Amino acid sequence: MAITTAPGITRKPGRPAPPYPSGPRRASLGRRVRDNLTGHAFLIGALTCFAFFSWYPMVRGVVMSFQRTRRGVTTWVGWDNYERILADPSFWAAWKNTLYFTFLALVLGYAVPFFVAVLLNELRHAKGYLRILVYLPVMLPPASALFLFKFYAYDPSDAGLFNSVLTALHLPTSQWMQSAEMTMPAMVIASTWMNMGGAVLIYLAALQGIPGELYEAAELDGAGIWRRIRHVTIPQTRLILALLAMLQIVATMQFFVEPLILANGTGTQDSATSVAYLIYQHGFFQNDLNGAAALGVIMLVVLAGFSAAYVRLSAKQD
Repeated sequence: MAITTAPGITRKPGRPAPPYPSGPRRASLGRRVRDNLTGHAFLIGALTCFAFFSWYPMVRGVVMSFQRTRRGVTTWVGWDNYERILADPSFWAAWKNTLYFTFLALVLGYAVPFFVAVLLNELRHAKGYLRILVYLPVMLPPASALFLFKFYAYDPSDAGLFNSVLTALHLPTSQWMQSAEMTMPAMVIASTWMNMGGAVLIYLAALQGIPGELYEAAELDGAGIWRRIRHVTIPQTRLILALLAMLQIVATMQFFVEPLILANGTGTQDSATSVAYLIYQHGFFQNDLNGAAALGVIMLVVLAGFSAAYVRLSAKQD
């Protein structure tokens, strides 16, 4: 008489039941050790790169901001570098320009990619081609794109692209980068054109994750496209919008290549000098590495404050 112990397994009376079929055998100890060593090797490599190329320069910059080096002799001067930097009128002018650029970038460079993504999401044909077209400027080297704007789009003569468009529309032309009032808006336009491709793709990914039933319900209620954007699209993409707003602030407050190429660094009446370019001036033109380090620490503290405020507000909303 056979005794059934498990499906498909029988035994004779008086004999111990065989063990249940076991799962896949565990990897041998040697293999697990090798796998762990490989993972730790990759981790150690990444940590080493961060330590030498990111963390060490940050710590070294903070230390240098409290020192002064003259003829190879380094002395500890405490807050003297910060007091000297804060007493420099160009410091406050640079922060004024930087905050103005950040504000314009939030008004223009933050809103345009979102509405371009909404437009692409609403289209039914040629989506792939238009996505490539929107992302194409991101693949251009920033210097090449800015030289294109400087010598072709922002040419102050009637031969310039933008002035030709304004002339065709019977509108007054502009001196663009030669005008103190138009320097910042012109740089924001160029920066938005160069960098909006990545943001558009992120917004498109978020928009495609919104359930279609929400839009169908809104259409049944008679909501037009603007009401659908306001009551469905924006609430559903709130987290992405907040995250990209924070990244936009952090990135635009460090703008450097735009004034360097478009406005030769300072622009008309110092209208283009940014904090990042001021750091460059102190470090490479004035040979004041300690002052440049102090400026970098001040910017680090300001950006860390913005990031902390964002994290705190995000935690409250969650």
